[in-house]
Amino acid sequence: MTGLILGRGIDFVRRQHRALKVNIAKNLVANFSMGLTQQYQSIYVRDLGAGPMELGYINSVGGFSSTLITLPAGWLADRFGVRRMLLAGLALMAAGYAVFGAAPGWQLTAIGLVLTTVSTSVTWVVCPMVCGNVLRSEERVTGMQLCDTVSAFPRLAAPLIAAYVISALGGMTAKGIRPLFWAQAACMLVAIAIIYFLFEDLARPGSNRASFVSGFRRVFSEGVMVRRWLAFSMLTALPMYLAFYAPLYAKEVKGAGSYVVGLMDSAHWLVVVLLAIPVGLGSDRFGRRRVINLLTPLYCASMLLLVHAPNDVALVASGLLSGFFMLSAVVQAAISIELVPRELLGSWSGVISLFRGIVNIASPIIGGFLWESLGPEAVFYFIAATQVVKLLILASIPSKVTRG
Repeated sequence: MTGLILGRGIDFVRRQHRALKVNIAKNLVANFSMGLTQQYQSIYVRDLGAGPMELGYINSVGGFSSTLITLPAGWLADRFGVRRMLLAGLALMAAGYAVFGAAPGWQLTAIGLVLTTVSTSVTWVVCPMVCGNVLRSEERVTGMQLCDTVSAFPRLAAPLIAAYVISALGGMTAKGIRPLFWAQAACMLVAIAIIYFLFEDLARPGSNRASFVSGFRRVFSEGVMVRRWLAFSMLTALPMYLAFYAPLYAKEVKGAGSYVVGLMDSAHWLVVVLLAIPVGLGSDRFGRRRVINLLTPLYCASMLLLVHAPNDVALVASGLLSGFFMLSAVVQAAISIELVPRELLGSWSGVISLFRGIVNIASPIIGGFLWESLGPEAVFYFIAATQVVKLLILASIPSKVTRG
Protein backbone atom coordinates (compact mmCIF):
# COMPACT_ATOMS: atom_id res chain seq x y z
CA MET A 1 0.00 0.00 0.00
CA THR A 2 2.80 2.39 0.94
CA GLY A 3 4.61 1.54 -2.31
CA LEU A 4 1.47 2.23 -4.33
CA ILE A 5 0.97 5.64 -2.70
CA LEU A 6 4.67 6.47 -3.21
CA GLY A 7 4.49 5.44 -6.86
CA ARG A 8 1.42 7.58 -7.48
CA GLY A 9 3.06 10.49 -5.72
CA ILE A 10 6.18 10.25 -7.90
CA ASP A 11 4.05 10.00 -11.03
CA PHE A 12 2.00 13.02 -9.91
CA VAL A 13 5.13 15.15 -9.47
CA ARG A 14 6.65 14.03 -12.78
CA ARG A 15 3.75 15.33 -14.82
CA GLN A 16 3.62 18.72 -13.10
CA HIS A 17 5.01 22.06 -14.24
CA ARG A 18 8.72 22.64 -13.61
CA ALA A 19 7.87 25.54 -11.29
CA LEU A 20 6.17 23.18 -8.81
CA LYS A 21 9.15 20.80 -8.78
CA VAL A 22 11.66 23.59 -8.17
CA ASN A 23 9.42 25.10 -5.49
CA ILE A 24 9.40 21.76 -3.69
CA ALA A 25 13.20 21.61 -3.85
CA LYS A 26 13.40 25.13 -2.41
CA ASN A 27 10.97 24.17 0.33
CA LEU A 28 13.11 21.17 1.29
CA VAL A 29 16.08 23.42 2.03
CA ALA A 30 14.06 26.25 3.57
CA ASN A 31 12.11 23.90 5.85
CA PHE A 32 15.27 22.28 7.14
CA SER A 33 16.61 25.74 7.87
CA MET A 34 13.47 26.89 9.69
CA GLY A 35 13.30 23.64 11.65
CA LEU A 36 16.65 24.31 13.28
CA THR A 37 15.42 27.14 15.52
CA GLN A 38 11.63 27.41 15.31
CA GLN A 39 11.16 25.57 18.60
CA TYR A 40 14.06 27.36 20.27
CA GLN A 41 13.69 30.95 19.06
CA SER A 42 11.48 32.17 21.92
CA ILE A 43 13.76 30.40 24.42
CA TYR A 44 16.76 32.14 22.83
CA VAL A 45 15.16 35.59 23.04
CA ARG A 46 14.04 34.86 26.60
CA ASP A 47 17.60 33.95 27.60
CA LEU A 48 18.79 37.24 26.15
CA GLY A 49 16.61 39.02 28.72
CA ALA A 50 13.10 39.34 27.29
CA GLY A 51 10.00 38.56 29.39
CA PRO A 52 6.66 37.18 28.11
CA MET A 53 5.34 40.68 27.34
CA GLU A 54 8.60 41.66 25.60
CA LEU A 55 8.29 38.51 23.51
CA GLY A 56 4.79 39.62 22.60
CA TYR A 57 5.92 43.12 21.67
CA ILE A 58 8.78 41.80 19.52
CA ASN A 59 6.47 39.48 17.61
CA SER A 60 3.91 42.26 17.27
CA VAL A 61 6.52 44.55 15.70
CA GLY A 62 7.32 41.75 13.27
CA GLY A 63 3.62 41.44 12.50
CA PHE A 64 3.26 45.16 11.84
CA SER A 65 6.17 45.13 9.41
CA SER A 66 4.91 42.07 7.56
CA THR A 67 1.47 43.64 7.24
CA LEU A 68 2.94 46.64 5.44
CA ILE A 69 4.65 44.48 2.83
CA THR A 70 2.19 41.63 2.29
CA LEU A 71 -0.65 43.78 0.96
CA PRO A 72 1.32 44.75 -2.17
CA ALA A 73 3.30 41.47 -2.28
CA GLY A 74 0.68 39.54 -4.21
CA TRP A 75 0.10 42.39 -6.64
CA LEU A 76 3.85 42.70 -7.16
CA ALA A 77 4.06 38.97 -7.84
CA ASP A 78 1.22 39.31 -10.36
CA ARG A 79 2.96 42.22 -12.05
CA PHE A 80 6.67 41.37 -11.85
CA GLY A 81 6.70 37.60 -11.35
CA VAL A 82 6.71 34.97 -8.64
CA ARG A 83 10.44 34.32 -9.11
CA ARG A 84 11.49 37.83 -8.09
CA MET A 85 9.29 37.76 -5.02
CA LEU A 86 10.63 34.38 -3.95
CA LEU A 87 14.20 35.63 -4.27
CA ALA A 88 13.41 38.77 -2.29
CA GLY A 89 11.72 36.77 0.45
CA LEU A 90 14.58 34.29 0.78
CA ALA A 91 17.15 37.09 0.90
CA LEU A 92 15.26 38.77 3.73
CA MET A 93 15.11 35.47 5.58
CA ALA A 94 18.86 34.95 5.30
CA ALA A 95 19.49 38.48 6.57
CA GLY A 96 17.08 37.98 9.47
CA TYR A 97 18.81 34.82 10.64
CA ALA A 98 22.18 36.58 10.48
CA VAL A 99 20.82 39.35 12.71
CA PHE A 100 19.58 36.77 15.22
CA GLY A 101 23.00 35.14 15.21
CA ALA A 102 24.76 38.44 15.85
CA ALA A 103 22.32 39.89 18.42
CA PRO A 104 24.03 40.69 21.76
CA GLY A 105 20.69 41.35 23.51
CA TRP A 106 16.99 40.73 23.02
CA GLN A 107 16.34 44.23 21.63
CA LEU A 108 18.25 43.54 18.39
CA THR A 109 16.35 40.31 17.83
CA ALA A 110 13.36 42.51 17.01
CA ILE A 111 15.10 43.46 13.75
CA GLY A 112 15.80 39.83 12.99
CA LEU A 113 12.18 38.95 13.67
CA VAL A 114 10.96 41.78 11.43
CA LEU A 115 13.05 40.46 8.54
CA THR A 116 12.10 36.80 9.00
CA THR A 117 8.41 37.58 9.56
CA VAL A 118 8.23 39.75 6.47
CA SER A 119 9.98 37.00 4.52
CA THR A 120 7.59 34.33 5.79
CA SER A 121 4.58 36.48 4.95
CA VAL A 122 5.84 37.08 1.41
CA THR A 123 6.32 33.34 0.99
CA TRP A 124 2.78 32.66 2.24
CA VAL A 125 1.48 35.07 -0.37
CA VAL A 126 3.55 33.75 -3.28
CA CYS A 127 3.79 30.00 -2.64
CA PRO A 128 0.04 29.28 -3.08
CA MET A 129 0.21 31.17 -6.37
CA VAL A 130 2.45 28.41 -7.75
CA CYS A 131 -0.09 25.71 -6.90
CA GLY A 132 -2.98 27.91 -7.96
CA ASN A 133 -1.48 28.40 -11.41
CA VAL A 134 -0.16 24.93 -12.23
CA LEU A 135 -2.56 22.49 -10.50
CA ARG A 136 -6.04 21.61 -11.75
CA SER A 137 -8.93 22.27 -9.36
CA GLU A 138 -9.87 18.59 -8.99
CA GLU A 139 -6.40 17.65 -7.77
CA ARG A 140 -5.33 20.88 -6.11
CA VAL A 141 -5.57 19.78 -2.46
CA THR A 142 -3.80 16.51 -3.29
CA GLY A 143 -1.01 18.43 -5.01
CA MET A 144 -0.65 20.94 -2.19
CA GLN A 145 -0.60 18.21 0.45
CA LEU A 146 1.94 16.24 -1.60
CA CYS A 147 4.14 19.32 -1.75
CA ASP A 148 3.84 19.67 2.01
CA THR A 149 4.58 15.98 2.55
CA VAL A 150 7.82 16.04 0.61
CA SER A 151 8.84 19.42 2.00
CA ALA A 152 8.17 18.32 5.57
CA PHE A 153 10.73 15.50 5.64
CA PRO A 154 13.59 17.84 6.69
CA ARG A 155 11.43 19.11 9.55
CA LEU A 156 11.53 15.62 11.09
CA ALA A 157 15.29 15.68 11.46
CA ALA A 158 16.12 19.37 11.89
CA PRO A 159 14.78 19.81 15.47
CA LEU A 160 16.66 16.72 16.67
CA ILE A 161 19.88 17.84 14.98
CA ALA A 162 19.38 21.21 16.64
CA ALA A 163 18.78 19.54 20.02
CA TYR A 164 22.07 17.62 19.67
CA VAL A 165 23.97 20.80 18.79
CA ILE A 166 22.37 22.70 21.66
CA SER A 167 23.19 19.95 24.14
CA ALA A 168 26.78 19.79 22.91
CA LEU A 169 27.19 23.56 23.26
CA GLY A 170 25.87 23.91 26.80
CA GLY A 171 22.06 23.50 26.75
CA MET A 172 19.08 25.71 25.97
CA THR A 173 20.85 29.01 26.43
CA ALA A 174 21.69 31.80 24.02
CA LYS A 175 25.20 30.40 23.72
CA GLY A 176 23.95 26.95 22.78
CA ILE A 177 21.31 28.15 20.32
CA ARG A 178 23.18 31.02 18.60
CA PRO A 179 25.24 28.95 16.07
CA LEU A 180 22.04 27.50 14.63
CA PHE A 181 21.02 30.89 13.28
CA TRP A 182 24.22 31.10 11.25
CA ALA A 183 23.53 27.62 9.88
CA GLN A 184 20.06 28.81 8.89
CA ALA A 185 21.47 31.78 7.00
CA ALA A 186 23.77 29.45 5.03
CA CYS A 187 20.84 27.18 4.14
CA MET A 188 18.87 30.14 2.84
CA LEU A 189 21.70 31.02 0.47
CA VAL A 190 21.33 27.52 -1.00
CA ALA A 191 17.57 28.07 -1.40
CA ILE A 192 18.25 31.36 -3.18
CA ALA A 193 20.57 29.56 -5.61
CA ILE A 194 17.87 26.96 -6.37
CA ILE A 195 15.31 29.61 -7.30
CA TYR A 196 17.78 31.82 -9.16
CA PHE A 197 19.16 29.10 -11.41
CA LEU A 198 16.25 26.67 -11.79
CA PHE A 199 12.89 28.42 -11.34
CA GLU A 200 10.98 29.34 -14.51
CA ASP A 201 8.53 32.13 -13.87
CA LEU A 202 4.81 31.59 -14.29
CA ALA A 203 2.57 33.21 -16.86
CA ARG A 204 0.60 36.12 -15.46
CA PRO A 205 -2.64 36.20 -17.48
CA GLY A 206 -3.90 39.74 -17.69
CA SER A 207 -2.26 40.75 -14.44
CA ASN A 208 0.25 43.08 -16.05
CA ARG A 209 -2.66 45.29 -17.08
CA ALA A 210 -4.31 45.49 -13.67
CA SER A 211 -3.54 48.38 -11.40
CA PHE A 212 -2.84 47.93 -7.70
CA VAL A 213 -6.17 49.41 -6.63
CA SER A 214 -8.31 47.79 -9.31
CA GLY A 215 -6.98 44.34 -8.44
CA PHE A 216 -8.16 44.64 -4.86
CA ARG A 217 -11.47 46.15 -5.90
CA ARG A 218 -12.10 43.18 -8.18
CA VAL A 219 -11.33 40.77 -5.34
CA PHE A 220 -14.24 42.14 -3.34
CA SER A 221 -16.59 42.56 -6.30
CA GLU A 222 -15.90 39.25 -8.11
CA GLY A 223 -14.89 36.99 -5.22
CA VAL A 224 -17.23 34.59 -3.41
CA MET A 225 -17.98 35.33 0.28
CA VAL A 226 -14.70 37.22 0.54
CA ARG A 227 -15.48 39.13 3.74
CA ARG A 228 -16.63 36.03 5.56
CA TRP A 229 -13.52 34.16 4.45
CA LEU A 230 -11.32 36.94 5.75
CA ALA A 231 -12.86 36.60 9.22
CA PHE A 232 -12.28 32.86 9.01
CA SER A 233 -8.67 33.39 7.90
CA MET A 234 -7.95 35.74 10.78
CA LEU A 235 -9.05 33.16 13.33
CA THR A 236 -7.11 30.47 11.49
CA ALA A 237 -3.95 32.58 11.61
CA LEU A 238 -4.07 33.20 15.35
CA PRO A 239 -2.46 29.87 16.42
CA MET A 240 0.45 30.48 14.05
CA TYR A 241 1.26 33.79 15.69
CA LEU A 242 0.99 32.43 19.22
CA ALA A 243 2.86 29.18 18.55
CA PHE A 244 6.11 30.58 19.95
CA TYR A 245 4.63 30.39 23.46
CA ALA A 246 4.28 26.58 23.27
CA PRO A 247 7.98 25.61 23.48
CA LEU A 248 8.54 28.32 26.10
CA TYR A 249 5.68 26.86 28.15
CA ALA A 250 7.08 23.34 27.74
CA LYS A 251 10.49 24.45 29.02
CA GLU A 252 9.57 26.88 31.79
CA VAL A 253 6.34 25.37 33.13
CA LYS A 254 6.65 21.68 32.28
CA GLY A 255 10.44 21.44 32.64
CA ALA A 256 11.09 19.99 29.16
CA GLY A 257 14.68 19.59 27.96
CA SER A 258 16.10 20.35 24.52
CA TYR A 259 15.36 16.90 23.09
CA VAL A 260 11.73 16.94 24.27
CA VAL A 261 11.23 20.41 22.78
CA GLY A 262 12.79 19.16 19.54
CA LEU A 263 10.67 15.99 19.51
CA MET A 264 7.51 18.07 19.89
CA ASP A 265 8.32 19.81 16.61
CA SER A 266 9.40 16.58 14.89
CA ALA A 267 6.15 14.91 15.97
CA HIS A 268 4.19 17.84 14.53
CA TRP A 269 5.77 17.30 11.13
CA LEU A 270 5.53 13.51 11.33
CA VAL A 271 1.75 13.89 11.17
CA VAL A 272 2.13 16.06 8.07
CA VAL A 273 4.40 13.52 6.37
CA LEU A 274 2.18 10.53 7.16
CA LEU A 275 -1.24 12.03 6.54
CA ALA A 276 -0.88 14.92 4.08
CA ILE A 277 -1.55 12.84 0.96
CA PRO A 278 -4.47 10.85 2.46
CA VAL A 279 -5.98 14.11 3.74
CA GLY A 280 -5.57 15.68 0.30
CA LEU A 281 -7.22 12.73 -1.44
CA GLY A 282 -10.02 12.68 1.13
CA SER A 283 -10.60 16.42 0.75
CA ASP A 284 -10.83 16.26 -3.04
CA ARG A 285 -13.16 13.24 -2.85
CA PHE A 286 -15.38 13.79 0.18
CA GLY A 287 -15.36 17.56 0.69
CA ARG A 288 -12.92 20.05 2.12
CA ARG A 289 -15.19 21.50 4.77
CA ARG A 290 -15.82 18.05 6.23
CA VAL A 291 -12.11 17.44 6.55
CA ILE A 292 -11.52 20.78 8.27
CA ASN A 293 -14.33 20.01 10.71
CA LEU A 294 -12.63 16.71 11.51
CA LEU A 295 -9.07 18.03 11.89
CA THR A 296 -9.68 21.21 13.89
CA PRO A 297 -10.89 19.47 17.08
CA LEU A 298 -7.74 17.33 17.03
CA TYR A 299 -5.64 20.49 17.01
CA CYS A 300 -7.69 21.93 19.88
CA ALA A 301 -7.02 18.72 21.80
CA SER A 302 -3.28 19.35 21.37
CA MET A 303 -3.62 22.68 23.19
CA LEU A 304 -5.49 21.07 26.09
CA LEU A 305 -3.00 18.21 26.28
CA LEU A 306 -0.10 20.66 26.40
CA VAL A 307 -1.64 22.36 29.42
CA HIS A 308 -2.46 19.14 31.26
CA ALA A 309 0.58 17.08 30.19
CA PRO A 310 1.81 15.04 33.20
CA ASN A 311 5.11 14.03 31.58
CA ASP A 312 7.40 14.39 28.58
CA VAL A 313 5.55 11.73 26.57
CA ALA A 314 2.35 13.75 26.80
CA LEU A 315 4.21 16.87 25.68
CA VAL A 316 5.43 15.07 22.57
CA ALA A 317 1.89 13.78 21.99
CA SER A 318 0.61 17.35 22.11
CA GLY A 319 3.16 18.23 19.45
CA LEU A 320 1.91 15.31 17.37
CA LEU A 321 -1.70 16.47 17.55
CA SER A 322 -0.70 20.04 16.69
CA GLY A 323 0.31 18.77 13.25
CA PHE A 324 -3.38 18.51 12.33
CA PHE A 325 -3.42 22.31 12.22
CA MET A 326 -1.02 22.30 9.27
CA LEU A 327 -3.05 19.65 7.44
CA SER A 328 -6.19 21.70 7.94
CA ALA A 329 -4.46 24.90 6.82
CA VAL A 330 -3.55 23.43 3.44
CA VAL A 331 -7.13 22.29 2.86
CA GLN A 332 -8.29 25.80 3.75
CA ALA A 333 -5.80 27.29 1.29
CA ALA A 334 -7.29 25.17 -1.49
CA ILE A 335 -10.75 26.57 -0.76
CA SER A 336 -9.36 30.10 -0.66
CA ILE A 337 -7.75 29.78 -4.09
CA GLU A 338 -11.10 29.01 -5.68
CA LEU A 339 -12.99 31.97 -4.22
CA VAL A 340 -11.57 34.46 -6.78
CA PRO A 341 -10.72 34.37 -10.49
CA ARG A 342 -7.30 32.94 -11.24
CA GLU A 343 -5.84 36.24 -12.47
CA LEU A 344 -6.59 37.81 -9.08
CA LEU A 345 -4.74 35.23 -6.98
CA GLY A 346 -1.91 37.63 -6.20
CA SER A 347 -4.22 40.43 -5.11
CA TRP A 348 -6.35 37.99 -3.13
CA SER A 349 -3.30 36.56 -1.37
CA GLY A 350 -2.24 40.09 -0.51
CA VAL A 351 -5.65 40.91 0.98
CA ILE A 352 -5.65 37.73 3.09
CA SER A 353 -2.14 38.45 4.30
CA LEU A 354 -3.12 42.00 5.23
CA PHE A 355 -5.87 40.74 7.53
CA ARG A 356 -3.63 37.99 8.89
CA GLY A 357 -1.09 40.70 9.56
CA ILE A 358 -3.58 42.50 11.76
CA VAL A 359 -3.82 39.29 13.79
CA ASN A 360 -0.03 39.06 13.79
CA ILE A 361 0.17 42.51 15.35
CA ALA A 362 -2.46 41.96 18.02
CA SER A 363 -2.22 38.29 18.98
CA PRO A 364 1.33 38.25 20.47
CA ILE A 365 0.44 41.17 22.75
CA ILE A 366 -2.79 39.43 23.74
CA GLY A 367 -0.77 36.28 24.42
CA GLY A 368 1.71 38.14 26.60
CA PHE A 369 -1.09 39.78 28.54
CA LEU A 370 -2.86 36.46 29.11
CA TRP A 371 0.40 34.80 30.18
CA GLU A 372 1.24 37.44 32.77
CA SER A 373 -2.25 38.34 34.03
CA LEU A 374 -4.19 35.05 33.93
CA GLY A 375 -1.37 32.53 33.77
CA PRO A 376 0.42 30.74 30.90
CA GLU A 377 -2.39 28.21 30.48
CA ALA A 378 -4.80 30.96 29.44
CA VAL A 379 -2.91 31.41 26.17
CA PHE A 380 -3.69 27.89 25.04
CA TYR A 381 -7.31 27.90 26.20
CA PHE A 382 -7.74 31.11 24.18
CA ILE A 383 -6.26 29.47 21.07
CA ALA A 384 -8.59 26.48 21.34
CA ALA A 385 -11.64 28.71 21.79
CA THR A 386 -10.90 30.75 18.65
CA GLN A 387 -10.69 27.59 16.55
CA VAL A 388 -14.14 26.51 17.69
CA VAL A 389 -15.50 29.90 16.61
CA LYS A 390 -13.89 29.62 13.18
CA LEU A 391 -15.79 26.38 12.51
CA LEU A 392 -19.05 28.27 12.99
CA ILE A 393 -18.00 30.72 10.29
CA LEU A 394 -16.86 27.90 7.98
CA ALA A 395 -20.33 26.34 8.11
CA SER A 396 -21.63 29.23 5.98
CA ILE A 397 -18.86 29.08 3.34
CA PRO A 398 -18.91 26.69 0.33
CA SER A 399 -16.12 24.11 0.43
CA LYS A 400 -15.59 24.26 -3.31
CA VAL A 401 -16.26 26.87 -5.96
CA THR A 402 -16.09 25.99 -9.66
CA ARG A 403 -14.80 28.69 -11.99
CA GLY A 404 -14.62 28.23 -15.71
